[in-house]
Amino acid sequence: MPTQLWQAPASAWQAALEQYPEAIRAYTAQKVAAGKGVVARLPGHDTWYREEFTPAVVARSPMTLTAEELVRVTEWKMARGAWRAPNLVRVKKNSEEAVQAAGLEAAAQLDHVAKAINALTVLDGVGPATASAVLAVMRPTAYPFFDEDVAASIAALGPVAWTLAYYKGYASALIEQAVRLGPEWNAVMAERALWSAIKLPQP
Repeated sequence: MPTQLWQAPASAWQAALEQYPEAIRAYTAQKVAAGKGVVARLPGHDTWYREEFTPAVVARSPMTLTAEELVRVTEWKMARGAWRAPNLVRVKKNSEEAVQAAGLEAAAQLDHVAKAINALTVLDGVGPATASAVLAVMRPTAYPFFDEDVAASIAALGPVAWTLAYYKGYASALIEQAVRLGPEWNAVMAERALWSAIKLPQP
């Protein structure tokens, strides 16, 4: 259980993190079986997000993203949580110039959480959660993806609120956990391990 994992040793967190791809597959199968076929592309989106999008953004100097990438990040984020088709339509309306400019500004403000988040939320259809998915790529030590189920599993945070203030507390909790786990950990890894433990509970 995630609540048990919170105080568990690094070995338990590592085991949960290693099961993340399996958790993605299990979650996808469950959603598809429940009639939510739109989630079927999640495994492909997740592999793309981790193995293609992340290194592509990091390799850019300065870092930014394209409009097409923002759409796919949004699809990944919604497939892993709540699918909101109208919101995706709004994201698709953002121009290439606007998305790249927002990405550049966010990358320039990574030392300031509020400014980095706000740089991306000026885009149509982009809230703190989608912004965090981009920032998690740019600086995984400081910006874990804002996942509702992960947030709900951290008792100290209270009820989930889609606000900048709540995200700051959420990020701080996962940063602190990563520090506790050791130098090879970061906030993004801690978030994924928790999500895996939630979606693929151990017996």
